Amino acid sequence: MAKYGVQFKQEVVDRYRAGPLGCVRLGNEMGVDPSLVYLWIRLYDAHGVAGLEKKQHRHSAEGKLSILQYMWKHELSCFETAVIFNVRHTGSIGQWERCYHSGGIDALSPRPRQRPKKMPTSQPPAPQTPLDEEAKTLEELLKEVNYLRMENAYLKKLGALGSGTEAAACDSAQKAKVITELRQRFPLDGLLEVAGLARSTYYYQQQVAKLGDRDEALKNRVQGVFDGNHGRYGYRRVAAEIRKDGHKVNHKRVQRLMSELGLKSLVRPKKYRSYKGEVGEAADNLLDRDFEAAAMHEKWVTDVTEFNVAGKKLYLSPVMDLCNGEIIAFETNTRPVLSLVTNMVKKALRKLGKDDKPILHSDQGWHYRKPAYRKALEDKNVVQSMSRKGNCLDNAAMESFFAVLKTEYFHLQKFASIEELKKGLVKYIRYYNHKRIKLRLNGLSPVQYRTQLQAA
Repeated sequence: MAKYGVQFKQEVVDRYRAGPLGCVRLGNEMGVDPSLVYLWIRLYDAHGVAGLEKKQHRHSAEGKLSILQYMWKHELSCFETAVIFNVRHTGSIGQWERCYHSGGIDALSPRPRQRPKKMPTSQPPAPQTPLDEEAKTLEELLKEVNYLRMENAYLKKLGALGSGTEAAACDSAQKAKVITELRQRFPLDGLLEVAGLARSTYYYQQQVAKLGDRDEALKNRVQGVFDGNHGRYGYRRVAAEIRKDGHKVNHKRVQRLMSELGLKSLVRPKKYRSYKGEVGEAADNLLDRDFEAAAMHEKWVTDVTEFNVAGKKLYLSPVMDLCNGEIIAFETNTRPVLSLVTNMVKKALRKLGKDDKPILHSDQGWHYRKPAYRKALEDKNVVQSMSRKGNCLDNAAMESFFAVLKTEYFHLQKFASIEELKKGLVKYIRYYNHKRIKLRLNGLSPVQYRTQLQAA
């Protein structure tokens, strides 16, 4: 992973705060992973410039435990906790939590750093006359000064290429270009040593530069197919379209070229996935795809879905009763934090009667593994059930609702802001519950069916 300086991080944060770009587009422009951009922004908001500076602090076992207890008490996610306590590696919080549950506070103690092996003592140098020692020292100093000049010139040229990354992250072609420009002033062997480039690689890059971009014609063809279909084609369809003209091209090559050109299909953006590894314990799949319920508050299902409006996101977490398909509670948030799910489940639990003990089914997302969520269910005698890992069919009823919501409402509207979408979701869910009829409910809406069922 490339190392980024404080100045570069500050530049990224300033561009985000000043312009309309989101984390994904800004990260792509600056050559940084969008998750890092988001982390820097949150750290800067919480701690100022100190949140962007290099930090070398090892937490004690007691310190780690106090951080975990704060997270559990305030029902925070690992990421939010890492931002509050300025823990740079956000995955560390989850690792501490797993260690504590498996081995208690002793498992949180930092591992002792191993001392480096003692280097063998070298033989003392042969005695030299003061005149020879002075002459050798002067020669070494001149050699060192020349090397530093060469290194300084190399780094300046490398920075002038316009790369926003560190010198170590530059590719071989960029390094070879700089070496060629400096060969008239410095020896080739020294420049290769400074750049960390093999001689054979340098000469290979020179030959490649003479040939030019061999993929230029194919890139133009890829760009033409992509633009001609208004961004609807992914790399497989683009490759198939090119092959129809008689050109033999592998789809992996087209994928690489589309990545270099920054082309990505607009039809199926990446979906939100709440699974973040083995955090907490997973419940058994008690529902087992049996989506029929004879009475209300017998079987519930839940999940989280994501909406994207003008580069900003909104997350929806609903609970559906499988008896009539009614959305009995829901919560929205601009971030997929733990409170998104805990607030939703608290609303749903208020509707339970004294004798109601439903099964609440979800996927294996990290929200549903947290102690705060599991305790809320246990206090109300709600039985937890989870889908098998990576199997969306185990929660098909909830996935079906998301498909209807996005097909009938989200994809048919244009939203100026997240707030407009949020208000619209409230109206649509009310329409879905009270007016939208279902054939399997004998032409009644979910609320009408529930009213009829309770009156019988």
